[in-house]
Amino acid sequence: MDWIMNVLHVETQAELWWVVFGLAAQLMFTARFIVQWIASERVKESVMPVAFWYFSLAGGLMLLSYAVHRQDPVFVLGQSLGVIIYSRNLWLIHAKRKSS
Repeated sequence: MDWIMNVLHVETQAELWWVVFGLAAQLMFTARFIVQWIASERVKESVMPVAFWYFSLAGGLMLLSYAVHRQDPVFVLGQSLGVIIYSRNLWLIHAKRKSS
């Protein structure tokens, strides 16, 4: 475990878990592009599946948590706006489905 901590430049196990969480958050956020790409390839046109917005929201919330922990105001501001946008898109999608 010590060698991992040295490679990642962390001093405590708690900080190591935050880095692992941050990496998982980034993977979650990246997965949205893979989902969108696969959906578009299936229909041979650019589409935005609902899963894209769920991955965006989950990854955005995870990255926001990580940014707050790191006390990075630039990162916090950027992720906060994204989380609002992703939430609003999901709200609009579900409102439209309810009215149909």
